[in-house]
Amino acid sequence: MTASVPIVALTGGIASGKSMVAKEFSKLGVPVIDTDEIARAVVEPGMPALQSIVDRFGKGILDSNGALNRIRLRERIFNNPAEKQALEAILHPAIRAEQLRRASTAGGVYQLHVIPLLYETANHGKYNRVLTVDCPREAQLKRLITRDGITPELAERMVAAQATREQRLAIADDVIDNSSVPRFLTDKVIQLHQSYLKDLANGA
Repeated sequence: MTASVPIVALTGGIASGKSMVAKEFSKLGVPVIDTDEIARAVVEPGMPALQSIVDRFGKGILDSNGALNRIRLRERIFNNPAEKQALEAILHPAIRAEQLRRASTAGGVYQLHVIPLLYETANHGKYNRVLTVDCPREAQLKRLITRDGITPELAERMVAAQATREQRLAIADDVIDNSSVPRFLTDKVIQLHQSYLKDLANGA
């Protein structure tokens, strides 16, 4: 990853609270580039990546409005590792290109890039710092089921398909525990922000 300013990569398991943490950094004026949001943008109707997905998976992967049916696609890829790899081969290059484009114009003393699959893509060494949002697996599952309205079985498969909690912690320079009350999360973000302003601005 190449950018004109230092980059902190924010990662964590699905439903661990990455968006909450990113929002707190954004409140402090930090430019936030969310690869999940980019992943949604590159498959909007009319985008080349969506056409590539239809070519690979068929028109049945679309809803009645011609948009990507994410639940149907999710169920398909999590039941078939080969299908998951095929989807990633389409999405990852498109996401990386847009991530770089946004980084080049976002500015800031440092930037926060939200990258859920940082461990899985083995790209953590390309960033100045890695910040992992951590919470117990049980909390992940409960939030995921509530947020997405999915079955416990699908939630278990989705969590199991990602890196383990231990693997994400192993690549972390900094950790935010998101199993406690929101006020502590905010306080931790402020502390880290002050540290990043000092250390990253000095090339640490």
